[in-house]
Amino acid sequence: MEHISPTKLYVGIWVALMLLTVLTAGMSRIDLGPFNTVVALVIATCKGLLVVLFFMHAKYISERTTLVAIVSGFFWLLILLMLSMTDYMSRAWR
Repeated sequence: MEHISPTKLYVGIWVALMLLTVLTAGMSRIDLGPFNTVVALVIATCKGLLVVLFFMHAKYISERTTLVAIVSGFFWLLILLMLSMTDYMSRAWR
């Protein structure tokens, strides 16, 4: 069964993404010390969740499919981290 969302919802999500982008640019000009990265990651996570949930329709699919997508994403992240650490550990340090 296909879910059809109203155009108003998509426009609202787009406006939220644009506001979060402006917030990201604005926060980059404020020195928060070690919290700059934390704030940037929180904003990026919110933007990513909006895109995945609404534009990729993850909100409207079955829980099993969502679980498969999440596990696959973490598996891919694990592969990337292992390859990065392999490269990091194999370098000759002075």
